[in-house]
Amino acid sequence: MDFFQTTVSKKAISLAKKTLESSFVSAGKVSIQFEKEFQKQIGVRNAVSLNSGTSSLHLGLHLMNLKKGDEVILPAQTFLASGLAILMTGATPVFCDIEYLSGNICIKSLEKKITSRTKAIMPIHYGGLPADLGEINKIAKQNKLKVIEDAAHALGSTYKEKPIGSISDFTAFSFQAIKQVTAGDGGALCCKKISDYKRAKRLRWFGIDREASKVSILGERVFEVDELGFKYHMNDLAASLALGNLSNYSSRLKRVRSIASKYTESLKGVPGVQLLETKHDRESSYWLYTLLVDNRENFIKKMLSNGIPVSVVHQGIDRLKIFNGKIKSHINQRKFDNNQICIPIHSGLTNNDVDRVIGAVKEGW
Repeated sequence: MDFFQTTVSKKAISLAKKTLESSFVSAGKVSIQFEKEFQKQIGVRNAVSLNSGTSSLHLGLHLMNLKKGDEVILPAQTFLASGLAILMTGATPVFCDIEYLSGNICIKSLEKKITSRTKAIMPIHYGGLPADLGEINKIAKQNKLKVIEDAAHALGSTYKEKPIGSISDFTAFSFQAIKQVTAGDGGALCCKKISDYKRAKRLRWFGIDREASKVSILGERVFEVDELGFKYHMNDLAASLALGNLSNYSSRLKRVRSIASKYTESLKGVPGVQLLETKHDRESSYWLYTLLVDNRENFIKKMLSNGIPVSVVHQGIDRLKIFNGKIKSHINQRKFDNNQICIPIHSGLTNNDVDRVIGAVKEGW
């Protein structure tokens, strides 16, 4: 039994082979095709394919024209990349507390962190469960702030029947190796405004407008660059993998959600276990299934002795020196750090695997 599963479909292998045989592996027709299919199948808007989830976060933040002294508020229950993307713009990450029973940003803590220097809010959809986007976007509007969702866990998640990627100013997705749809490594930035979308497409490739730059008789594109750009585009080989793996994602997501439902039904009320909350107005992608447990090390030993891999994903990044390690005020985050543990959840699990996990938890530790 694996904790994560990297799913590479037969279609993905076939498309990658076709791209390799074409000898054109840079950004081209396949990348464009992936963007169109991604928008169609997931229901997102104005998707710009990129080479990583981190690039997606950084480019979205860059489009806000952040500068030194500006602040971006985010929860610490995330991976290092979320905070680093803010530092890369010159701005400062400001961490707020989380809700203990979801791992997502705490609205009351968020409101207390807003200052005259605040320019944006970065909610993280922990494990795939959408954060309180209605309240977050309302607060942002009242304070003239931008919202960039870190949706690395939330491919296929919905909030009030709207797909994640269609709601806020910016939404960043990841197609890293162990994500629900993998490109080997890759990402996408979804932009609410067309002007941001067009700018993102230029800046992902050095600031050059590829669609408007014609190739001259000399064999080189004719272009002008008036803004700092990046080498963030997704190449066609990565896009082939992403496109092929996207093709069966809806069925895999359905399977994962059925596993999550069985976990929730079976583990409710088990001594020493507290389940994370679910909310009727949103649907999780369940990239993670997290338990809050007593005597966590004993729990881990018990599960490993039964051949069941478990892991913490992730501990609060506010403890790290690069963010000055200011962690004392985040009560729920520290409690979450001490008690959270994730059990396996992916479409490759068999019914027997799921029963084994449930049985081992119910036996106690």
